[in-house]
Amino acid sequence: MARHTEPVLDWASDFDILDPGYVSDPFPIWEELRRRCPVAHTSRRASTWMPTRYEDVVRIAHDPERFSSAAVGVIPPVGEGTGEPPEPGEVLLAYGLPPITADPPLHTWTRRLLLPWFSHRRVEGYAATTRSIASRLVESFADRGAADAAADYAQQIPARVIGLVLGVPEALSDTFTGWVRDFLEFADDDERRVAGGLAMFRYLSGELERRREEPGDDLLTDLLGARVHEGPVDDAVILGMAMLVLVAGVDTTWSAIGASLWHLATHDDDRHRLVAEPELLPIAVEELLRAYAPVTMGRLVTEDTEVGGCPMAAGERVLLNFAAANRDPEAFPEADRVVLDRAHNRHVAFGSGIHRCAGSNLARMELAVALEEWLRRIPEFHLAPGAEVRWAGGQVRGPRTVPVRFPPSGAQA
Repeated sequence: MARHTEPVLDWASDFDILDPGYVSDPFPIWEELRRRCPVAHTSRRASTWMPTRYEDVVRIAHDPERFSSAAVGVIPPVGEGTGEPPEPGEVLLAYGLPPITADPPLHTWTRRLLLPWFSHRRVEGYAATTRSIASRLVESFADRGAADAAADYAQQIPARVIGLVLGVPEALSDTFTGWVRDFLEFADDDERRVAGGLAMFRYLSGELERRREEPGDDLLTDLLGARVHEGPVDDAVILGMAMLVLVAGVDTTWSAIGASLWHLATHDDDRHRLVAEPELLPIAVEELLRAYAPVTMGRLVTEDTEVGGCPMAAGERVLLNFAAANRDPEAFPEADRVVLDRAHNRHVAFGSGIHRCAGSNLARMELAVALEEWLRRIPEFHLAPGAEVRWAGGQVRGPRTVPVRFPPSGAQA
């Protein structure tokens, strides 16, 4: 069941990243914290720190010895720190979801196995299919003059692309999205989170067995044939890696696409400029990623240390709030304004350090193609009158509903 909490009275000493106000509009909260208390703390769910300055976030990300990836979740599993046994499903994967939940040496070789699947060359091979998916989706609603840019479009693309990587049917995209949402978006609901994790585990276990009998050109087959330390990769490691690809490859990219379309629906000048200057899109993609970075990651403090003058004790958690770091005015001039042609943009939307997102090439390509195909057919669009834009938060922040209106196909100016 969901764990309900009280409203936040002081963000510096009692923050809650699932607070509805924080989920819908965290930017003024981060601004206040940077000014008053750049490393906030909370005891909700577990003793947790949250730096909001770019310098502090990057420093922690580059210090895996003091800040372990053994606890990357932003919502601690039920029972953590209480002495209670873990919920069923918490220990199914003996190695977690490597490489993201692993420290070296497990992190090193599992990441090395994944990287070829997300190289520039491999991603170029996914681009045509991604464009076909995006184009078909736009065609399905272009004549209606109305759509939900999040649910009808942004949500639909990443799951289908990740299906290519895993070698699973495109028809299961909605099922995958549902499992990932249960696992991430509803992480404060223990029953739902565990059910989503179990469903993914069971499905991918079955797929792994099928690949033993019927190998394919996909990640699961490749991992089954891999050799590490002169032996095969443990099935638990393969399943953890496959679950990571599914979880990390769906919600994060969906959220980035949805947030970008929300921005363009609410900022006419930026939308008009991208339509008039399509060559600006690669730089604009980086700026949209900076401004609406979706991911916050957890770290576990391994020894007593200090960040930003705040003493952190071994066993406490730290949230690497990459989105807040990207809004730090000390790192980015006009940090709270989207500057589509921002020339110097060392954003950390994909993280930093050894755990920087292995799938960043794929995410960039999907975002660029999704925006290109949408703007090609629907250059003029706005939020629907009275529309409710609903945001999800926690591990991944992004819009779940973005109802828009536009001239039907053929009536576009």
